[in-house]
Amino acid sequence: MDRRTVLASGIALGVAGAARASAAPEPERIALWPGTPPGGEGLAIRDETVPRSPKPDDIAWPHVGTPAMTVARATRPNGAAVLLIPGGGYARVAVGRGPSNLARRFAAQGVTAFELLYRLPHDGWRAGPAAPVQDAQRAIRLIRAGAAAWRIDPARVAAIGFSAGGHLVGQLGARADSAIYDPIDAADGLPARPRAIGMFFPVVSMLPPVAHGQSRRELLGQNPGEALANAWSLERNVPATMPPTFVCHAADDRTVPAANSLAMFSALQAVGIPSELMIGEKGGHGPPLIGADGKPHIWLDLFAAFAARHGWPVGQA
Repeated sequence: MDRRTVLASGIALGVAGAARASAAPEPERIALWPGTPPGGEGLAIRDETVPRSPKPDDIAWPHVGTPAMTVARATRPNGAAVLLIPGGGYARVAVGRGPSNLARRFAAQGVTAFELLYRLPHDGWRAGPAAPVQDAQRAIRLIRAGAAAWRIDPARVAAIGFSAGGHLVGQLGARADSAIYDPIDAADGLPARPRAIGMFFPVVSMLPPVAHGQSRRELLGQNPGEALANAWSLERNVPATMPPTFVCHAADDRTVPAANSLAMFSALQAVGIPSELMIGEKGGHGPPLIGADGKPHIWLDLFAAFAARHGWPVGQA
């Protein structure tokens, strides 16, 4: 029995058991697909990690063969859940093997958090730029399928994305009703639309001069045509079914221009989607969401207040 089979067996049972208390408990990880992910037939892609810093579990994944979710179970569940989608410019996925401080904070508030390890287009998946969206859709559906085991309300599942993960969470919201892979089990009959989404310092456009160059190349190739770039530019493709959306950015972000968030908010407003925009003066790209003092960045409180107006309260259990 290989690693993929072991991970997949957790889904067959409904959900893998919580890690038992020990000095270094194994993180609870759920494979998204019971076998080869869509469009992976004939490919030989192995999971690969690289260190980001000397800190424990501060890693990134430049190749992902087994997309999965890491679970941070709420100590006292209040019924809400959140899917956290990390960034990495679509060149890698910047997420550890165990729950992040942010995921643990949500869990301490009563919100069960799931961190997504998604596939990257440069590995040759046949769906190309849609491969990460397939993983995000599947993750939302698996969260809802396991609602009873995780003690969550399937109607109260939000999603938050950061940087390129902000682009992915936006695509999840925009394409929630699109059939982009063939159903494989009962979970795929469940909706993929989050109750609300948060886009934190997000990549939005694939069109110069606003586009983040690395994300554009990694997602669409070296020289994508105008039609392809338009199709994957969120500001050009906001549907009337888009979930309520919170967008935030720092004005001094030199990696992903704040113009991305401004364009996204304008597009949301044009379609009449409940939305809120926060642009801070300082912060750069990817400011710590949990400070050294353990206090959360104001952006998290603002998102929580916005989401609460749309049926996703995150108060103490």
